[in-house]
Amino acid sequence: MTQTTAAAAVFTAMAPGTLAVEDVSVVVGGRALVDRASLRVAPGEVVGLVGPNGAGKSTLLRTVYRALRPTSGRVLLDDEDVRRMPGRSLARRLAAVLQESAGDFDLSVYDVVAMGRTPHKRPFDGDDADDRAVITAALDVLGAADLAHTPFTRLSGGEKQRVLIARALAQRAGTMVLDEPTNHLDPRHQLDTLHLVRRLGVTAVVALHDLNLAAAFCDRICVMDGGRVVTTGTPADVLTPELLADVYRVDAEVTGHPRTGVPHVTLLTGGPRGRGASAV
Repeated sequence: MTQTTAAAAVFTAMAPGTLAVEDVSVVVGGRALVDRASLRVAPGEVVGLVGPNGAGKSTLLRTVYRALRPTSGRVLLDDEDVRRMPGRSLARRLAAVLQESAGDFDLSVYDVVAMGRTPHKRPFDGDDADDRAVITAALDVLGAADLAHTPFTRLSGGEKQRVLIARALAQRAGTMVLDEPTNHLDPRHQLDTLHLVRRLGVTAVVALHDLNLAAAFCDRICVMDGGRVVTTGTPADVLTPELLADVYRVDAEVTGHPRTGVPHVTLLTGGPRGRGASAV
């Protein structure tokens, strides 16, 4: 993924914000999907949100983006409660790529990405030259320029994912939440996407299942289990065999990657003695 001169237009005016989750709980049907979760993300910081299925990661991200209302607690963006912010104002400052947003749009790829420009326009305004430059650049930087006139419904899962990330990028928001953005992507596009998030310089919370990707690309990792935040810290502090056994119920070995030095998790499939292994 090469950042062209045209694509540089996407990265202007993207001021990273400070995101704070303060003692948030989400209770549905008497069950706490998120239980008193707190997290603070500094401007320009990339925080990975990890945990087993059902840990509450998606629910927490949906609460940040205001798709869900917290039962208690609050979410702040630059010290403003997101629930009190006008929707258009919030969308100019916070963009989201959520798992459930990957539905089928009866639109071209270009038009799907153009939806990201909506917060910056008045109702019924068409795309001006600046909008078109941003849309084209977002498609270009996600390697999807050749798909611009393709119906969204005809795309593969991985192509749809890249287009939805391009749509979020077209918002030019300084804070982003991404729920499994590497889902459906092949290894090259997984790396490209996470490199892009880092290169943007935005504040980002990224839910990931792949612990090795989280270790390689995130400044800090927030571990959730049973709706609660278990711990938050650097990858080296958080990704320990003891934590993985406690949270994921697996035996694992954590070593420094021979080239990068970042923690590398290997699952021990043969029990405590590790007869046979596979990387996470």
